[in-house]
Amino acid sequence: MSLYWTLSGNQHASLNFRAINYSGEVYLNGHKEILPKGMFRRHSLDVTDILHPDGKNLLAVLIYPPDHPGKIPPEGGQGGDHEIGKDVATQYVEGWDWMAPIRDRNTGIWDEVSISITGPVKIIDPHLVSSFFDGFKRAYLHTTVELENESSWAAECSLNLQVTTEVEGNICLIEHHQTYAVSVPPGKVIQYTVPPLFFYKPVLWWPNGMGKQSLYNVEISIDVKGFGESDSWNHQFGFRKIENTIDEATGGRLFKVNGERVFIRGGNWILSDGLLRLSEKRYMSDIKFHADMNFNMIRCWGGGLSERPEFYHFCDLYGLLVWQEFCITGDVDGRGDPVSNPNGPLDHDLFMLCARDTVKLLRNHPSLALWVGGNEQTPPPDINNALKNDLKLHPLFGKPTNTEVHLQESTDPSQYLDGTRVYIQGSMWDGFANGKGDFTDGPYTIQNPADFFKDDFYKYGFNPEVGSVGMPVAATIRATMPPEGWKIPVFSKQPDGYIKEIPNPIWEYHKYIPYAEPEKKVHDQILLYGQPKNLDDFCEKAQLVNYIQYRALLEGWTSRMWTKFTGVLIWKTQNPWTGLRGQFYDHLHDQTAGFYGCRSANEPIHVQLNLSTNLIEVVNTTAKELSDIAIEVSVWDLEGMCPYYKVTEKITVPPKKVVQIIEMNYPKMKNAKPVYFLLLKLFKSSNKAVLSRNFYWLHLPGCDYKLLEAYRKRKVPLKISSQVLITGSTYKIRMHVYNTSKESKKLIALNNYETVENETVGFEDQTRNQCGSLFKRFFTGSCSDNDVKKVVETGGTDIGVAFFLHLSVHAAKKVEGTMGEDTRILPVHYSDNYFSLVPGEKMTVNLTFEVPQGVTPRVTLDGWNYHEKQFVL
Repeated sequence: MSLYWTLSGNQHASLNFRAINYSGEVYLNGHKEILPKGMFRRHSLDVTDILHPDGKNLLAVLIYPPDHPGKIPPEGGQGGDHEIGKDVATQYVEGWDWMAPIRDRNTGIWDEVSISITGPVKIIDPHLVSSFFDGFKRAYLHTTVELENESSWAAECSLNLQVTTEVEGNICLIEHHQTYAVSVPPGKVIQYTVPPLFFYKPVLWWPNGMGKQSLYNVEISIDVKGFGESDSWNHQFGFRKIENTIDEATGGRLFKVNGERVFIRGGNWILSDGLLRLSEKRYMSDIKFHADMNFNMIRCWGGGLSERPEFYHFCDLYGLLVWQEFCITGDVDGRGDPVSNPNGPLDHDLFMLCARDTVKLLRNHPSLALWVGGNEQTPPPDINNALKNDLKLHPLFGKPTNTEVHLQESTDPSQYLDGTRVYIQGSMWDGFANGKGDFTDGPYTIQNPADFFKDDFYKYGFNPEVGSVGMPVAATIRATMPPEGWKIPVFSKQPDGYIKEIPNPIWEYHKYIPYAEPEKKVHDQILLYGQPKNLDDFCEKAQLVNYIQYRALLEGWTSRMWTKFTGVLIWKTQNPWTGLRGQFYDHLHDQTAGFYGCRSANEPIHVQLNLSTNLIEVVNTTAKELSDIAIEVSVWDLEGMCPYYKVTEKITVPPKKVVQIIEMNYPKMKNAKPVYFLLLKLFKSSNKAVLSRNFYWLHLPGCDYKLLEAYRKRKVPLKISSQVLITGSTYKIRMHVYNTSKESKKLIALNNYETVENETVGFEDQTRNQCGSLFKRFFTGSCSDNDVKKVVETGGTDIGVAFFLHLSVHAAKKVEGTMGEDTRILPVHYSDNYFSLVPGEKMTVNLTFEVPQGVTPRVTLDGWNYHEKQFVL
């Protein structure tokens, strides 16, 4: 590689590697520099005296693999032969029950490489900390920065600190601008702490679903006398306080943000891509998907990565709290077959060097909620004690929110390595699972949906891992596998009457998890809909199961909010390759129906059916009381009739409570149909604005869903009107989908969704289907020449529910490089999908996506009653 760079006097050049795997050598103009071992550490090489003054430089980098790449036993397993655990590196690369091995163990440069040019004094790893008093009315910003003088003379400096906040558009308000005189001795590194900056009533940063993710921009620069600006640094910063303790009522870990309890509903994150082809664009889509599902936490699993700043940047923007583990996992650090080394990596000093560097890299992000020693394991005692000591809480953060701790009585918190977040030794200790590390997480397989609501389903207050199925759509199978992989499982009946699925070898390689669990007496959930005919039929029925499974899981946990549970994390939200288990979207970025079942269940304000008791419940996770609200309950049969209808009296739901309202007693009626649809709407009594909508398909006890097979023939008419705004390569589409069949019962609450906002709760674009606010943001100002409007009507004269409608976006002409016949444009962000409409009902769906150059997108609609894709735009 050739580098062209010329330095002026007193400038210093550094060649920076943010991460390599595992060690390396750098050759620059014939000079050799060493990149020491360790996957999670930064390297900065001073190349000032090596660069040629004519600006022509030759660079070569040689990277060596981990010292212990290991071998993969024929039977595979968690972390292969576990040799990789002897190094400070990712452990998934030897394979897992959800991942094939990475043959080169991801050897290479796997993160950012940069050249930085500074003056005599360099800024290193500033630390930003906020503290609060008087019920968050009074706040202070604490800042400590390391300054390195690379010159041979004492540098007299001016340190400039500026804090701004965006008011509107590109207009920023300067909150603080301060300058401090600093002297840095020659060849030395000093730590300088800025006097705390005072803020009155700062705009706080909130997790997703609790309020806005308000961020300030902090800029630090250093001017050297006789030289000018020597270096600068900037970072977005959120004023917020995170506390977590063990809840006395449930025994679960209880999180508070800014003094408010947070019921954790989140997911386990492996990494964006198994081959570490990391990009800012992919991170943005990944994190926005999690926010779209109304999650509020992501757990970065210990066998994966110490995640990158870009990941945290989008978690900051979208309000996802992050549980970050260090690279320890029990499968590779103390158990397994063969039994692995219990003492962690061989070089404990290297582990701690990487851990400390990771803390410095990530600690300024408001989304970072806690540090955890490892997955299903605690680090070796010396490492664990070192982490406990290095990550101990400052007195300001070890006290209740309103306890006064005078700043002058303790060390400035920004002088700690972190000091603001709890360190917990392992993922199943201290308020997680049973708190003792006894493998009381899980289960990880398909469940009977009603079981999630039962008293005995899970004993402990916070489950860090509970998993299930994750089959993608048929287009993904065809796009990622040869035709041999398109064969659906064989359904083998066991002696006890339960079904065992036998997948094809390619699905087995891709870690398929079945939709039946004979050992746990769970009938095959796909066969409940009838024998699948082919891949498309199998995958469509799998989406029905995905939706039900994950909605039930999360509604079951939420039903016991604070009385039994403090939180749950689903194993897992995504796959870093083309896996066939535990995901809400596939590796190509197409969502499964489980994505939208999750999105529904996780609404901050939500109406739901307890599948075990048939009681209708209202969930209020917000800090404000819900009043003047009512519930509209309607049951619809397969003939399009509404045999059961009820509207409650006005009800009130206290903040952060789940209230049981009424029993849905249709199943007890004499003439109840074996299969039926249930629509719940929580609405404001005063203006009929909908706060939550929830649609179920259900069967009576002892029945199944096979009657839905005949329902496919029912042709329910739809009218779809679309409006498109095109800006460059970005499309923003608003679609109104209307079931025009004649309704047998006119609903009170139409689908006009209300945006809820208050001091601590701002749900704009967080709550499912709040299309008005989203559309308003999309379509501000007058329409441009690129604005497109279109109306499409589908055929059909039958009355009934338009069931399980699915929108997708395709290229009108084949995209170069697309595998097979896959024409999908991905990713697409939908405000809803896999939805159903009763007669006379309308739904607004918003889509956002980017298209490749020269490609015209087409939006298609299909569904249970719509076998052929209908072009609707």
